[in-house]
Amino acid sequence: MEDVLDLYNEPYDPKKPTLCLDERPYQLVEEVRKPIPAEPGQAERYDYEYKRNGVGNLFALFEPLASWRHIEVTQRRTKIDFAKQLKDLVDVYYPQADVIRLVVDNLNIHTPSALYEVFSPQKARRIIQKVEFHYTPKHASWLNQVEIELSVLSRQCLEQRIPNVEILSSEITAWETERNQKKASVYWAFKTKDARNKMQRLYPSV
Repeated sequence: MEDVLDLYNEPYDPKKPTLCLDERPYQLVEEVRKPIPAEPGQAERYDYEYKRNGVGNLFALFEPLASWRHIEVTQRRTKIDFAKQLKDLVDVYYPQADVIRLVVDNLNIHTPSALYEVFSPQKARRIIQKVEFHYTPKHASWLNQVEIELSVLSRQCLEQRIPNVEILSSEITAWETERNQKKASVYWAFKTKDARNKMQRLYPSV
C-alpha cells in the first residue's frame, strides 16, 4: 500500500509518468421499442424491455498528474488484450518516457509474462524494460485512481442503453475528448501518513 501511496506523492515527471490501469465489463443493451421523445411537461418514455447483445470490455488508462485518460473498448479481457495495451502504452502514448510506472491490481492477466504470449521475446523484453509495475494490495483496488475515473465515466456516459461496440466506442471517445480538454483529474489526498494513522490494525505490532 505504501509503495502506491508514495508513488502518488511524487512530483510530476514526464520522463517517468505514473499511469493507473484497470478494466471494466459493459453490458451491451438494445432497445426493442423506440423511446418516445420528451415533450413539455413530459419526460422521455421508454419501454423496460430490452435485448441483450453481449458484453464488451473497457481498458482504462489514467495519468492523474497530467489530467489525461484513454479508454479502449475491446471484445474481451485476456492476457493478449492486456499485452496489446502495454505495447500501445509504450509505443503510442508514451514513446518519449524513460520508464512508465504502472499501477494495477492483482488480476491474473496483469503480469509482464503476458507480453511473451503475444510478441517475440525481443519485443516483449523491450516493452517490459520500460514498464515498472506497482500492485495495489489484495482487496484494496480502491487505491487505484483509475477506479474513480471509471466511476465518473459510468455516471456521465454509460447510464444509457448502448447496443453495440461501435456506438459504445463513439460515446466513450466523445466523453474522453471533452474530459481531456477540460484537464479534469482526481484530487488524491490520502497519503502514507494517513494510512499509518487510520489503518494501524494492518501493520504488525513491533
